[in-house]
Amino acid sequence: MELIVQKFGGSSIADGDRLRRAAGICMRQRLNGNEVVVVVSAMGDTTDLLADRARVLGGKPSPREMDALITTGEQQSAALLVMTMESLGIPAVSLAGWQAGIYTDCRYGDSDIRLIAPVRIREALSRGRVPVVTGFQGVCAAGDITSLGRGGSDTTAVALAAALESDCCEIYTDVDGIYTADPRLIPDAVKLDAIDYRDMLALAEAGSQVLHAKSVELAMANSVVIHLLSSFNDAPGSQVRALRDGSRPDFAGITRSRTSGEISLAGKAADAAALSRAVLLLAAEGIEVLSGSVGDGRISVLVGEAEQPRAMQLLHREMILDALK
Repeated sequence: MELIVQKFGGSSIADGDRLRRAAGICMRQRLNGNEVVVVVSAMGDTTDLLADRARVLGGKPSPREMDALITTGEQQSAALLVMTMESLGIPAVSLAGWQAGIYTDCRYGDSDIRLIAPVRIREALSRGRVPVVTGFQGVCAAGDITSLGRGGSDTTAVALAAALESDCCEIYTDVDGIYTADPRLIPDAVKLDAIDYRDMLALAEAGSQVLHAKSVELAMANSVVIHLLSSFNDAPGSQVRALRDGSRPDFAGITRSRTSGEISLAGKAADAAALSRAVLLLAAEGIEVLSGSVGDGRISVLVGEAEQPRAMQLLHREMILDALK
C-alpha cells in the first residue's frame, strides 16, 4: 500500500462534472489499495473574484483581512469535493490549513510554511477517510489565517508529501504534462517524460506558470517526486525528479517572464558560451538583443516586445529541439 498526495488545481474542480472527475481519480487510487490525501485550490477564478470584492470597497484592506477573505475559496472547494466523494461512497473529511497542522510565519499574503504537524490527517487516514486539505493557507503563531502566495496550493501539496513521507505527489491541472515551451506559443513544443528539479526550478523562477517555484524548491530539498498530470485525460504526464546529468538535455525548456519580458532557457548548458550563441542566432535573424545575462541554471535575453514571439520560436528550434535530438 502506498500513500499518495493528490492536488487539484482550480480548473480541475471548477464545476460539478469536474468535481466528480476529481473524485473518480481519487477513487481509482483507493481501489488500487492506496491511501490518498487530497489538496485543493479555489474553484476557477474564485480567488480573483474575492480580491475584487475587497477592492470595490475602496481604501486599502489590511493584509490580515485579505488573507482571511481570499482563503475562503479553498474551504469551499474542500467541502464541495468531500460532498462529491461522499455521494460516490468515498468516506472523506475536509480540513482547513490550521486544522491540518500547517504552521507558517506571519508574513500575510506570501507566508512560508515553518512546520507541519499532520495529526488530524493521520487520524483521518487511520479511520479509512480521505483528508481533503485546503491548499494555499496555514496559520501563524498569532493564530491568524495566512496565505502562501500565488501558486501556494502546489507548495501545500509538496510540503504535505514531505511531512507524510508519501510515495508520490500527483498534481492535476488542465495541461497533460511539462513541455519544452508553452504549446500555445510554440506549436512544436515537446512534452517531457521527466525534468530535473534544477531545470524546473530555473524555469519557474524565470516565469513559467506550470509549477510554483517554492513547491519545486521543497520537492528538491525533500526528494519528493512530482507527477504532473491532466485532470481531463489519462495521458502519462511528466515527472519532476532528480536526473543524472547524463540524462539531462543541454536545455530543457524556454519561457518568458510576464513582468520583465525576458526570454530564458534553462538547462545544464546555461553558461556564457550558450548566451553568446543565443545572441548570435538572434542577430543573424535581425533581432536586436537589448540585454543578456547568465543566472543559476539559465540564460536570459531581452528583445523588443514585437520580436519576442519570433525570438522564442528561433531559440526553441535551434537550442532546445537541437539539444533533444
